Amino acid sequence: MKGKRQGREARENRHVKAEIAVASRSEDDLMAILDGVEVPFLLILDCVQDPHNLGAILRTADGAGVHAVVAPKDKQVGITETVRRISVGAADHVPFVQVTNLSRTMERLKQAGVWFVGTSDRADKSLYELDLKGPLALVLGAEEKGMRRLTEENCDFLARLPMAGRVECLNVSVSAGVCLYEAVRQRQ
Repeated sequence: MKGKRQGREARENRHVKAEIAVASRSEDDLMAILDGVEVPFLLILDCVQDPHNLGAILRTADGAGVHAVVAPKDKQVGITETVRRISVGAADHVPFVQVTNLSRTMERLKQAGVWFVGTSDRADKSLYELDLKGPLALVLGAEEKGMRRLTEENCDFLARLPMAGRVECLNVSVSAGVCLYEAVRQRQ
């Protein structure tokens, strides 16, 4: 009996790993996803490392109607079983694109007409002051350090989230929710 159970568990684990591998896509896949999309709506994550955050972000991205979530292959959590569980199925529906060079991908998307709005504590304007209606990629950084320098430099605009309390910033998954749904509000 023990051998049968271990065999079944091994088959289930292989099946889960195969599904996880299919969930991640490449830069070429991203361009194919956007082919024919009139007004792209993307989310760029720069080195988010907590699988719980990624799962929550994918769930929110699905609800907001994001066409794809883009992240680097290095220094970034990928689609794991924890991410899948926390996303409540969104990891199966929202294309998650992992790229080798995030800056190069951003440049390629700019050539396709996408504008980049990054979140930063150093921004002069509030998220609510920016026009988020056109071809858009919202850019959020890692949990502790925020966006890397090159990623921030590739943004067309920087926006801050108003913080009235004593805490300096929000959790990245909460920030993603605020940003995505402000864009949804403006686009309706």
